[in-house]
Amino acid sequence: MESNEITNLLTIILAVFLCVLVILIIVYVILLAKSKKGNSNKQKSSNEIIINDNKKAKKEKVKIDTTEDISKFMEFEKVQDNMIIQKERSKYIMVVECQGVNYDLMSEAEKIGVEEGFLQFLNTLRHPVQIYVQTRTVNLEESISRYRSKFSQIESEMYKKRQEYMTIKDDLNYTKEQRQKALYAFTKARNLYEYGRDIIEDTEKMSLNKNILNKKYYIIIPYYAEDLKDGNFEIEEIRGHAFTELYTKSQAIIRTLTACGVNGKILNTKELIELLYVAYNRDHEEVFNIDKIIGAGYDKLYSMAEDVYAKKIRAIDKQIEEEAINKAKENLNIAKTALEQEAIRKDKERESIIDELAKMILEENREYVDEKLIDTAIEQIDGEKKSKKTKEKEVNQDGKRKTTRRTTKQ
Repeated sequence: MESNEITNLLTIILAVFLCVLVILIIVYVILLAKSKKGNSNKQKSSNEIIINDNKKAKKEKVKIDTTEDISKFMEFEKVQDNMIIQKERSKYIMVVECQGVNYDLMSEAEKIGVEEGFLQFLNTLRHPVQIYVQTRTVNLEESISRYRSKFSQIESEMYKKRQEYMTIKDDLNYTKEQRQKALYAFTKARNLYEYGRDIIEDTEKMSLNKNILNKKYYIIIPYYAEDLKDGNFEIEEIRGHAFTELYTKSQAIIRTLTACGVNGKILNTKELIELLYVAYNRDHEEVFNIDKIIGAGYDKLYSMAEDVYAKKIRAIDKQIEEEAINKAKENLNIAKTALEQEAIRKDKERESIIDELAKMILEENREYVDEKLIDTAIEQIDGEKKSKKTKEKEVNQDGKRKTTRRTTKQ
């Protein structure tokens, strides 16, 4: 009986142990499944992040790639063989620079000759042209550098002549004529040195003025590739034919302009690039001129023009500052006018203010002075005041009577 109870007890314990073991296994499986699911979600989210980052990178790359070069907005493709070649090589342009004449300083006969020459120029035209005027700021930097290089030679020559003169002056072996000749040479070199120094100083002062402008006159001669209707030509053949036609037309224009007294020349490739560069960079052509751009190794024509909204903001700021200054001046004038009116009012009422202040002083000193004297003094002040008012009234009445008499007589 006891052995059966022990067996049953052990059986129950074993069954409970198996149940607990099964439960633990089930819990472990569930936890393992959850952990795998979490890792898969993390991996998925990381993959999504990578995909999103890639998408952003692609978008940014597309944004960078879509930024268009400024050359796409320019109306020409390249400058070659003294010609401006426009987009798709459909148009070729050659430019003739003309030296202007001072028409106002000419005599009547010279003016008539210029007009007849210009009329001849217009009559000989058989093709369309365009007259272009470009205003440039005069750049004196190159002139100053040339002056300085020449001035250094003059300076060294002046020092040399001075040394020769000082040597001859103290040496008794030289004659008086030789000394005078050396003095003359030294004086001449010194005067030339001072003159060159003054020129450089004046030129540098002129360079500080940014309003020194120079106008250049150009005649634009176009040639269209569509004029070659017959035959299939290659690009080089079209360019060569365009150069021949434009050169012939340009030389004809230069010859006819000579009758007007106007000298002309065909712009070369570098001068054409400078013409276009100044046209696209009006605000910076003085600072970044074409020689500096070419010297820096640039092989493309860039536009460094300021953004139009930046210019607008700067103009608005300047206008605000000017209006604020004007408003401050107006308020100062108003305040000054108010002070002037106050001063005029006090000047007119000065006597009455003095009377009132004198009466106040007398009233304050009643304890120290006899009251009768104070009352008498106050009565005198009031009497003087009344008499003044009476005189003013009489004067005003006399003035009115005189004015009425004049009007009645008239």
